[in-house]
Amino acid sequence: MSPLLARIEESGIYTDLMRKFREEGHNVFIVYPLERRLNKLTECKEENGIMLLGVRTLNVAKTNIIEKGIGQVLLEYNFLSAIRRYFKTIKFDLILYSTPPITFTRLVEILKKSNQGAVCYLLLKDIFPQNAVDLGLLSDSGLRKYIYRFFRCKEKRLYQLSDFIGCMSPANVKYVLENNPEVTAERVEIAPNSYDVPSSKGIGADEVAQIRKKYALPLDKPIFIYGGNIGRPQGVSFIIECLKAVKDRTDCHFVVIGDGTEYAKLDEFMKEYSPKAVSLFKRIPKTDYDTLTYACDAGLIFLDYRFSIPNYPSRLLPYLIARKPVIAATDTNCDTGAIAEENGYGFYTPSNSVEKFIKTIDKMLASDMRQMGENGYRFFLENYTTEHTYQSIVKHL
Repeated sequence: MSPLLARIEESGIYTDLMRKFREEGHNVFIVYPLERRLNKLTECKEENGIMLLGVRTLNVAKTNIIEKGIGQVLLEYNFLSAIRRYFKTIKFDLILYSTPPITFTRLVEILKKSNQGAVCYLLLKDIFPQNAVDLGLLSDSGLRKYIYRFFRCKEKRLYQLSDFIGCMSPANVKYVLENNPEVTAERVEIAPNSYDVPSSKGIGADEVAQIRKKYALPLDKPIFIYGGNIGRPQGVSFIIECLKAVKDRTDCHFVVIGDGTEYAKLDEFMKEYSPKAVSLFKRIPKTDYDTLTYACDAGLIFLDYRFSIPNYPSRLLPYLIARKPVIAATDTNCDTGAIAEENGYGFYTPSNSVEKFIKTIDKMLASDMRQMGENGYRFFLENYTTEHTYQSIVKHL
């Protein structure tokens, strides 16, 4: 079951993994939300040897906090009803699910009882509700503590039901064990975000020039790219302060591509300051985005400094695949930047100091970015392919 699913043949951390299971001879059944914004009814179909069950739900991503909260609570009921209708005769050996959301506890419990001997494996992509507390959306005191306690109980129950918990990084493993003493170390392991090894080795100079011209980007300057969600977890206020500080630079350029609940703030910044060294795009075709990543020189990662949980952004992988070094501007608990520095493919900078961010930009510009990019691609091949995640899971069957 994946909370985020594009067409099964498209690249993604979930779709690549599901295709790997298919290619290894497993029968794969996937349940995913069809958010109401898509205006589609629940549907079940086979696509290239995989059974896909799309379940109509409320909007659970890129929406207001009220609909998101209600939608995540109802998601379990929506999924359970659909599974009972379409997959009632299927017996599963592996039940694979991810966070967000953490509201699948009853669903996992029911599936576990009806599929005796099945391995229940949680891919921990999000540590909720603590991340919401960090961002001020929930609280462990006052009236909001009751909402927090409700979701915290859901989280603990989900961990209890899971035979194994696959985490994205060593810091994730450490956090889960330190904050959930009832979870034994034998049940927690690394099952990283992963992608298939790309068939293409990159693009040529002509294609680089072509894609830069298409988006009116400079041909003769290093370009830093940020691509992905633009919401509260990214600390958009800090991003804007950083962009203000670099807006008139003549030795490099910055490209931001994405969408989310905080996109309007970036758009307002662009309109107010008309920065010469910054380009902002809300949406571009995925093929163009992938090509543009190859045509840039370094990738940017942003996370809000208030986080006490160790996130590990999946947007790191496209940078590594494109052989681009990274700058990880994050909180101190995130180990993305530390791992990048240890393995020679990037730098860490705290996401509460514009001054340190600027110094890190200068440091990157003075580095051998091409070699750092090669280091990152090698690290990807050695740690973050779908083969690594698949083997982490399948060894338990």
